[in-house]
Amino acid sequence: MGEETNKEKTGGRSLIKKIYSRLEPRSIQGLLLVSFTIVTVLSMIFVGTTLYSTFRGRLKRAYAQGNDAIVTQTGQKLESLLRDMRVLSDTLNYTVLKNLDLEDEKVSSDLELLYESNKNDVVSMAIYSEEGELIATSPAAAPNPHANPCEQDWFISALLKPENQHFTPPHVQNLFAGKDNMGRWVISLSSASYMTRGGRPENGVILVDMDYSYVEAMLENIDAGGSGGYFYLCTDDGDLIYHPRYMQIASGLESEDSSLAAGLTDGIHQSVRYGGKKQTVIVYTVSYTGWKLISIVPERGFLSESDTTGYFLLLVMQLTLLMAILLNRLISSRISSPIRLLTASIRDKEVSGDQVPKVYIGGSGEVRYLGRTLQKLLNQISFLMRDIVSEQEDKRKSELDALQSQINPHFLYNTLDSIVWMIEGGRNKDAVFMVSQLASLFRISLSQGRTIIRVEEELRHAENYSNIQKIRFRNSFETIFDVDKDVLNCCTVKLVIQPILENAIYYGVKELGDEGRIVIRGRREGDDIFIEVEDNGLGMQYSQVEQILTERGRRHAKGSGVGLINVHSRIRLRFGNEYGLKIWSEPDEGTKVTIHLPYIPYNDGNLRMLENGKPRGKDPAGDATGSDE
Repeated sequence: MGEETNKEKTGGRSLIKKIYSRLEPRSIQGLLLVSFTIVTVLSMIFVGTTLYSTFRGRLKRAYAQGNDAIVTQTGQKLESLLRDMRVLSDTLNYTVLKNLDLEDEKVSSDLELLYESNKNDVVSMAIYSEEGELIATSPAAAPNPHANPCEQDWFISALLKPENQHFTPPHVQNLFAGKDNMGRWVISLSSASYMTRGGRPENGVILVDMDYSYVEAMLENIDAGGSGGYFYLCTDDGDLIYHPRYMQIASGLESEDSSLAAGLTDGIHQSVRYGGKKQTVIVYTVSYTGWKLISIVPERGFLSESDTTGYFLLLVMQLTLLMAILLNRLISSRISSPIRLLTASIRDKEVSGDQVPKVYIGGSGEVRYLGRTLQKLLNQISFLMRDIVSEQEDKRKSELDALQSQINPHFLYNTLDSIVWMIEGGRNKDAVFMVSQLASLFRISLSQGRTIIRVEEELRHAENYSNIQKIRFRNSFETIFDVDKDVLNCCTVKLVIQPILENAIYYGVKELGDEGRIVIRGRREGDDIFIEVEDNGLGMQYSQVEQILTERGRRHAKGSGVGLINVHSRIRLRFGNEYGLKIWSEPDEGTKVTIHLPYIPYNDGNLRMLENGKPRGKDPAGDATGSDE
């Protein structure tokens, strides 16, 4: 029984070998034809599948990125609107209530003036006592006897947390009597205030009501791109604030997984199981409120277009395959034995420096031409490889020089205008001081053409810039330098602190009044130097911090024109990728930028080495090497 089974297996194997031997090509022409055809078919299947998948993925990302841009732009508009409300509340608090007694008639007139200046967006402005008494309002209106402010969320939140400003989601305003004041949907901003009435201090609440229809119109006008997507706004708990189908959802005819979307982080979330389907969800958190602006992008918006492209791609692949088979047959019929010698002459040989393999040239005219062409190509590759090393070094140095040449003249124009203004105003001492600071700043900026200077000079350059800006902004901020002496006599790339200081002034502390504070610290930790520029300004979202040191951040660089990504790139080009900038920031908490440099003492040897564009390393002892010997 076992012998019969073995005979059957042996007979089956013999049959397979006979079939294979009959099908196996017996000539180079047949072998090339079969091989090329198989490779062509497999390659086209792979390329076609890859192209279709890539196109489908890019199309999906394009829809998502387009909606993400719309969400971000709309969110920023909404933030700007809410920020205007905050500014209006602060103006009423600090400009009116902090300076006037509530019994002064000027309070009402100033309140009326603020309302008239902002009445396109604001429904009403009011001042309440701690007991809920209406002290003043604009436009003038009588309080609604059936509405108790003390029981409403905006009033309770303001007194519970007097240090914050509180936004209340859209609700019907019922505080004032009269048909013009009833039933209007508003977004309320409330904040506690310390006021004076009749010479006696007391606590109160400021209320600014914005017309919700303005926000509703803004969200209704968002273009979803015709992809079947839509946008809506909800609280961080998922409660709907705006939705294009709000009435259907409220009546139970439709549903929305807003709580799921509100729990996602900011950004694009693809292939999320949302509403029973895989969809792309885009989330943007609105500053000051924590509200979530959500975009839903269904996959059906791009499936039809990708399927049409797939059919077209399949047709192209079939035609190409037919042409490839005919071409393979033509080529294989013309190639004969010399091709093996040609292949053998270049197999397992590489072009390296001056070592160029000798290519076999013989056989038919086509093969001889191919051999001569390959030999010429190998010679050219060898020549190019010899030039690449020097070209790459020159390119790296050119990039370094180009990065350091981007200086915006606006700062010089503004400074000279300020000097002229001081001289015309008779402030000659201030003008002399500002000119001396400007001269010192540009003296260090030029540095006799050097790109590497001492940290001490870089700090002096930053101090000159800070002194000039203090005079321009009337000492609205203070700058503190806290730098260890070990850091002062070390090497640094020129112009690395001033761009960061400029950003801290313009985008951090400029709007804080007299409370702006910038601290510059410097310390050494082993073989590294860390210089920190920290401000107590407005701060940034995490998504903004991630973009600053990328190519996207380069497109948004402002101020001096140098930009943080420029500073980051120059440091890494000179010292290596382990060095550069690190940024920490939180909204309303401030920003801290840390400059990471190697500890390299400033001397002639190190200066020559660095000026020649060679990145510095560290010796086994731990200190940076410093001589040319």
